[in-house]
Amino acid sequence: MNLVAAVAAVLLGVVFLVAGASKLAAGQGWREAARLLGSPTWLAPIVPWLELAVGALLIVQLWRTVVALVALAMLVVFTIAIAVKMRDQRRPSCACFGAWSESEIGVGHLVRNAILMILALLAALA
Repeated sequence: MNLVAAVAAVLLGVVFLVAGASKLAAGQGWREAARLLGSPTWLAPIVPWLELAVGALLIVQLWRTVVALVALAMLVVFTIAIAVKMRDQRRPSCACFGAWSESEIGVGHLVRNAILMILALLAALA
């Protein structure tokens, strides 16, 4: 097993676990933030559970390449949603980490997601 890929997968997995758990803890607050970011109503309750599953699978290195690519796809979608809102001059709360991240979306969110996408690529391809 490639050490770089394994470490990248674990780091990304922890981020996804924290994000999913904090969204669940935020409850309705997360769903409202997701709606303001443009998420379909039916999707918001599923996202935290998907993040938890992806995070756990990455940490235990189960189907690492496929799961890392799923994480990458999720991050691309999240990043596009943030970029579209920023382009439209709307700056709702990200709530990417539930109540821990109630600040308005901004360039920092895009940079953070770019770093996470690099981790996903390393986990998938290294």
